[in-house]
Amino acid sequence: MADSPTKNTVKYYPLHHFILLPAALIMVVYTVRRYLAVAGDDSEVSRLWFCVMALAVIVFLGLVMLRQHYALTLQNRLIRLEVRQRYFEVTGKSLRPLEDQLTLGQIFSLRFAGDQELPSLVQAAIQEKLPPKDIQARIQDFHFDTMRV
Repeated sequence: MADSPTKNTVKYYPLHHFILLPAALIMVVYTVRRYLAVAGDDSEVSRLWFCVMALAVIVFLGLVMLRQHYALTLQNRLIRLEVRQRYFEVTGKSLRPLEDQLTLGQIFSLRFAGDQELPSLVQAAIQEKLPPKDIQARIQDFHFDTMRV
């Protein structure tokens, strides 16, 4: 049966999911076993295996934390879509023609603006090349984002 175009597919990053994570996990297991074999000895070998084990664990945990990067990338995409939608709802016009003139940081700052001030802040951000902090400073009806990870 062929995959239908609407079927959700899992997105894997092969280097991360199939090479680095398994290799790091194998390294953690191997170094923990080697360290446990010499643990309690006050020797250079024991200290060396402890250091190698600690580095393997740190690398593995760093790779696991890389998943956070994926979540933040998705949140950034959603914020852009949210600002587009709100701009359209308020003005009846698409934000897409103006997006090339805005930085990602400016778009992120614009999400805090109330509906009434969003169109004027978009224009000010473009015309005056406002940095994100200046955009936030101009917001009168501030909507704080408590859902950001």
